[in-house]
Amino acid sequence: MFTGIVEETGTVRAVNRGSRSIILRVGAKKILEDINMGDSIAVNGVCLTVTDFDSDGFSADVMPETLERSSLSVLKTGSHVNLERAMSAGGRFGGHIVSGHIDGTGKIIGIRRDDNAVWFDISADKKILRYIVEKGSITIDGISLTVAGVTADSFSVSVIPHTLSVTILGEKTKGSIVNLENDIIGKYVEKLLMPDDEKNNGSSISRSFLAENGFV
Repeated sequence: MFTGIVEETGTVRAVNRGSRSIILRVGAKKILEDINMGDSIAVNGVCLTVTDFDSDGFSADVMPETLERSSLSVLKTGSHVNLERAMSAGGRFGGHIVSGHIDGTGKIIGIRRDDNAVWFDISADKKILRYIVEKGSITIDGISLTVAGVTADSFSVSVIPHTLSVTILGEKTKGSIVNLENDIIGKYVEKLLMPDDEKNNGSSISRSFLAENGFV
């Protein structure tokens, strides 16, 4: 589990490609202060497992499903990536609940400055946009951000200078592809409300049940 508060940006040292998978080697500093084999590290918002590490960085395997669903497939030697260790039990919850399981990718279709902030307009598939609400949370390349606006085919976020300086978002340009993870709460709520008279997955909660009890 992560919070979407990026701890540092790392640099891709090597990308060893298999037929449909890759082994990623990432140079880092801060996150190496407390790292162990098997730990979860969010790399541009994608939860990866540490398979090897030393004083300069760590390695992780990336399976075909992850490559198909995220933008990790376009990483190359020298690419910068956002890094976050899994949340510790005693840590502050600075962002929102982030699983590190990417829902898909979006494309930056506009970047504009607004005084000290920078607006990013991002197009996305409708299956992702359905869970995005104004003033709700969205994870972009592992960064917890607040949605400032939503249209039928895109959404917008307004980013403060600090976020731009400590993440790779400041390097993005129009046309860049970014990883997106929806707020997981909305997906669970939809699953519980989804009508399924034949097999309700053991749950007695349905749209009609809520209506009968004054919730709809």
